Amino acid sequence: MVTMRDVAALAGVSITTVSHVINETRPVAGDTRERVQKAIDETGYTGDAIARSLVMGGTKSLGLAVSLVSHPYFAELIAAIESEATRNGYSLVLIDTRDTPESEQTAVRMLRSRRVDGLLLTPSAGAGASLVLPELKKLGIPTVLVDRLTVAKDIDQVGPENVQATSGLVKHLAELGHRRIGIVCGKAGVATTEERILGYRLGLGRAGLKWDEALVSQSGWLAPLLDQDDPATAVVAADHLVTVGMLHEARARGLKLGTDLAVVSYDEVEWATLIEPPLTTLAQPVEEIGRTAVKLLLSRIADPTRPPETIRLSPSLMHRQSCGC
Repeated sequence: MVTMRDVAALAGVSITTVSHVINETRPVAGDTRERVQKAIDETGYTGDAIARSLVMGGTKSLGLAVSLVSHPYFAELIAAIESEATRNGYSLVLIDTRDTPESEQTAVRMLRSRRVDGLLLTPSAGAGASLVLPELKKLGIPTVLVDRLTVAKDIDQVGPENVQATSGLVKHLAELGHRRIGIVCGKAGVATTEERILGYRLGLGRAGLKWDEALVSQSGWLAPLLDQDDPATAVVAADHLVTVGMLHEARARGLKLGTDLAVVSYDEVEWATLIEPPLTTLAQPVEEIGRTAVKLLLSRIADPTRPPETIRLSPSLMHRQSCGC
């Protein structure tokens, strides 16, 4: 195993100098730093992260607890978080919560056991009743909630704006003359789902349309909205996975999007312009959410006493033809 002594001998400097270069604990002359860095590259020296954490008082690592579902949104979010963490000199430890409160608590405790400097957490469905957040707050562990936010004011959190954005989708469909506007949602108990339903109701009210529970499908299926005496003529898909299911159902019934059924989706997908007609969507600022989450966490680590922040970033309307325009 390559040691710091080996690096020092190759660079012709003291072990202390190598330590200052690696840990940035004291300025080192440029030419000396270059020799040390060259010796590190040649030997493949990686250092001892555990020993370094004891000296520096931190592991320079961040934990991310998120559900690793088959969803391009989360893949993009994780990539953005890792990129920003790396840019700031931190490594990222990723653990799957499996989207259940029990697995979430296990995941968070595993991250804590790795002595990460802070936690990024996408709460699981129904996690509001779990012990995870109270536990983290009690222990004073720097934490930022990502994507699925709470109404709490005592924790940092960043995610998409859901209510006004979804309300805008309903308003757009109503302006096109639709009076039977439905919404299809995914998993119940998820904060983003509840907020988008709230936005749907707000949009109906603003358009002068009555709330009809029969036009809300929380099963993820479009069929219940169409198998009615007075079926929906327009539908809001609450996320990407729901959209896929809706498109399959519409095709099976021989319905033409934008003509027989107007469809809009909360979530941009890479194939939105490849179908006919192209899909009208709300594109979330995923990369910005990820970067902002890391910045919030590093600010919390640097100053544990600063006031908590809740940041909601607005999605962008990608106006295409599936809405009937």
